[in-house]
Amino acid sequence: MPNSFISEPILPMEASFDTGGMARCEPGLPQKFRWRKKEFIVAEVLERWKEHGDCRHGSGERYVRKHGYRVRTTDATVMNLYFQRSQGRGKLPRFRWWIQSVEDCAEVIPRAK
Repeated sequence: MPNSFISEPILPMEASFDTGGMARCEPGLPQKFRWRKKEFIVAEVLERWKEHGDCRHGSGERYVRKHGYRVRTTDATVMNLYFQRSQGRGKLPRFRWWIQSVEDCAEVIPRAK
């Protein structure tokens, strides 16, 4: 199914992080989050992936840059979410959790005004 590219930050809801992921040294996927003034609850993780990048200091080492998740929410929306580990040279990004895309569905959530 085609995706609608979004690339907007999401706001994880407090105390909703997956502690099992954190036990595996992964970011804790928020089980609840807010996007465009609507709250979503993750019902199922459909897929996980990691994006790697070379060390920026030339050492030849590779590091995980992003953790990605394809999820289905309780309202049946399928989304690709990702966690951005850094913004280069150890800088933490202002937002760490992002919605990359939403699989096309009958209703797309309108952009906040």
